[in-house]
Amino acid sequence: METLFPPLGGDTPPLPEGLPALIDRVFPLPRRFQAGLPRDVAELSRLLTSGRGDRDGGYLGRPGLLSAYLRYFLPWNVYRLCRLLPALPLPLAAGDALTDLGSGPLTLPLALWLSRPDLRGLSLEFRCLDRTGAALDAGKALFSTLAGKDCAWIIKTIRAPLGAPVHGPKAALVTAVNVYNEIPEQGALGAFAGKQARLLSTLAGEGGSILVVEPGIPRSGEFITALRGALGELGRFPLAPCTHGGPCPFPGGFLPGGRGKAKWCHFAFTAVDAPRDLQALSAAAGFPKERAVLSFLLAGPRSAKPPANSASPLLARIISDSFPLPRTGEYGRYGCSAKGMILIAGPREKTEPCEPGTLLRLTSPPREQRDPKSKALIFSLE
Repeated sequence: METLFPPLGGDTPPLPEGLPALIDRVFPLPRRFQAGLPRDVAELSRLLTSGRGDRDGGYLGRPGLLSAYLRYFLPWNVYRLCRLLPALPLPLAAGDALTDLGSGPLTLPLALWLSRPDLRGLSLEFRCLDRTGAALDAGKALFSTLAGKDCAWIIKTIRAPLGAPVHGPKAALVTAVNVYNEIPEQGALGAFAGKQARLLSTLAGEGGSILVVEPGIPRSGEFITALRGALGELGRFPLAPCTHGGPCPFPGGFLPGGRGKAKWCHFAFTAVDAPRDLQALSAAAGFPKERAVLSFLLAGPRSAKPPANSASPLLARIISDSFPLPRTGEYGRYGCSAKGMILIAGPREKTEPCEPGTLLRLTSPPREQRDPKSKALIFSLE
């Protein structure tokens, strides 16, 4: 079994553990402000969720909110990416350019440096775009301290809003991390996703890829699915987490007849290896975290048609937690495949290791069976 979220350690050094200390060294917080940090974190969280209407475009230019972002949101976002990036196919080569939209304090370059030591020796150019200059400056100071003066990467910051021109060669990789969830509702979701797909595709070279990472909430999952479809119409088909280029079985949104929300594509993984200082701050701010959650899409180069999907073995990506199946006494997990939604079922000791993000290779059963509740095709793990 392969997973999208290998734990830190092994081939992925646990360097995020030292990120809070690095932030404190580069941006020391006076003692008189330390007690108010959990309060600032809680206020920034409100502005990013229920208080969106109270937030202006340059909110990270306010010192207290920027400090809260650097010490709480940045490390958590870096941690999530450090769990994800090692598993993604990112065929970057010396001389390539990367364009990072809504870069803030350079979240993506920091995470890529920490989690992909195989890329550190390549001469890469990062074009980091954000509307808040203070956030970009903070990120550049952090990255410079982290990577050192002999770093082969070139970091260029662009203070501009989303959609501003980015000069230079087309990018081998275009990224947008926690960007679209911060944008107020833009009318019809499909039209908004189509507009962003065209922007992302225009910035990427014909052979380039696009990576979008968002919080694992229903609204973001629904947007990711709409973006996936819009990019597919442009000839950019999914490389991950999807195992196929067909319709998404987990589109999010609402079920017909007002029967609640539809399942959306998102992944949750344990955060026990997150930095201890970060976990302590999270608890003090009232947001203790045992797990991290995200939705994401990696779309590949332009292609005339989606990649072929072999029927046997069937590739399936697990997306749900394990849950009991009352009628059988077994346990199950939902997954995504070229045949649509699937349900893997079996003894708990068999389904438990198949954590969200796990890629399975399944053999079709001799007789097709579907779950009466979800209509998912059932595969048994024996």
